[in-house]
Formats: sequence, structure tokens, C-alpha cells
Amino acid sequence: MSDYKYIYGPVPSRRLGLSLGVSPIPSSTCNYSCIYCQLGRTKNLTNQRKVFFPVMDIISELKDYTKTNPKYDIITIVGEGEPTLYKNLGLLIEKIKEMTEKPIAVITNGALLSKSSVRKELLKADFVLPSIDASTEEMFKKINRPYGKINYNEVLNGLIDFSKEYNGKLLIETMLIKNINDQESRLLALKNVLSEIDYDRLYINTPVRPPAENNVKEPSVKALNKAVEILKGISIEQLISTGFFSNEKDHYIAIKTIIQRHPMNQFEIRSFLDERNCETVEEIMERLSKDPEVQVNNYKNYKSYRIE
Repeated sequence: MSDYKYIYGPVPSRRLGLSLGVSPIPSSTCNYSCIYCQLGRTKNLTNQRKVFFPVMDIISELKDYTKTNPKYDIITIVGEGEPTLYKNLGLLIEKIKEMTEKPIAVITNGALLSKSSVRKELLKADFVLPSIDASTEEMFKKINRPYGKINYNEVLNGLIDFSKEYNGKLLIETMLIKNINDQESRLLALKNVLSEIDYDRLYINTPVRPPAENNVKEPSVKALNKAVEILKGISIEQLISTGFFSNEKDHYIAIKTIIQRHPMNQFEIRSFLDERNCETVEEIMERLSKDPEVQVNNYKNYKSYRIE
């Protein structure tokens, strides 16, 4: 497997282009356990901020990684959980800015925006992408399954406050789930909530990858179009992403390195291997299906591969 512990990619982001990922938190560490999470149920559900890894260890690895000159558009702090749980997030952003002119994005569930200290740290990022999937406490608990006593109104007010303070690009994300939050009444309620937030763009996502819970389904095309109309958002499904990338020369190890952080479906894997002029595509697909470290999910008539 890859020697890199904190850096991965670049991977395609339909919102940001080719994204070089930085993960400052341990795997599956989050203050939500969203029913739609592509990484499965949260294993370490916590709301305590910690310095999980030294900032300079992450920076050292990033410097080493970028020596190979990978092509990327943006550096995204995201990881496999909630990056604002990293207590030195502000310092990490500062140190990354010292070494590159590339923009920095943070993808967050927004739960800790209720804390002024977290909002202050995020002011340093060029892009912040918080999510909001619900318009009520009841729906919030049903979809996001937050840690302990995390309160919907506190989360929402934190997001509203941050939107007034932030000068970068604020891109809101909403996950639309069939028969859960895709009804017109719920969309209208969410529209009212969003009207209080000063944001640049709204992206409407759907669970296109295997979710944590089996009852999570994609909304109909009609419901998705209605959401775009009501919320004035952009359907991520309508955006085009570029390909995956890895510095790893061994094709099989390259794939396993990627799916440790970001699930890939069978078509993405084949396309990735074709771009690398791999001559053993079928052999690699067979190895993946038999590898005990690889979880293969049959979803929507295709297979998705990830390592938990």
C-alpha cells in the first residue's frame, strides 16, 4: 500500500476539479453517522476536537507528495470523517498556504460551526463546503444521526453566523434521499432555512454510491428536478468529473490506495486503468473481487469497491 498516511489523490470532484486530499483525522472519525455516508456507519462517533496528528507531519508529507508534480486544481481538507474535529485545523491551513498558491477547500458537515473558534479557523480557507440536509430537528436526527446532544438549531445558527463572517466561497451541499427529504413540503421548508444563509452556490447531491443504510435510495428524476427548481441549486449529477490519479506505479496498489479514501465503481476503475495503459485489467478486477481487504458492494447494477 502507499507510504502516504495523510495525503491522497488527486481524485475527481465535480464541484472543485482535481482535488488533492488531506486527511488530518483517523479513519471513520466523525460527529455524525449519516444514513447516506459512502464510508459506512461511523466507527468513532465523537464531538471532541483533538490534534490527532502533528501538523508538521502532515505538511512534510504534503511537500514530499507534491515533489512528484501531480496535476491538481485544489487542496481539499476532508479525510474520512469530519475534518473540523482536528484541533489544529487553522494552523494546518496556514502552513499549507505557506507552501502553495493553490486554493484550499474544507468539506465539513458544519456541526462545529456553532463554535466561534472553529468559524475563525475556517475563515482562512478559500472554499468551505458545509452540508445541510434537514429543516427540522426530527429530520436532522433521522438523516445525520449526530453525536450526543448536538442540536439542529445551534448547527443552523452557526452556519448562518459563519456565512455572514466568511469572505471566501461558501458552497452548500444537500443530500436528497427518496421519501425522506425529497417531498415538496420538505423542500419548501429547506428553502426557508437556506434563505437565512449567505452562500455562493447550492449543490444537490444524491446517494450514487453505496450508502451506510440499505433504505437510502436515490430520488426520482422528477423529484430531483423539483428540488433544483425550488432550491435554485445545481444537481451534482449534471456535472462532469475528471479522472482519478495516483503516483503509485503498481496498478493494483494504486487502486487500493485510492479506495482506502474514496470508493470507486467498476467503471471508474477500468477507466483509471485504461488511462495508465494497463494490460491486465481483467486480472486486477478479479484480484479485487477476491481480496479480503476490499469490500465489494453491488449497487444500482454495478459494483463499488472500498476498503474500510
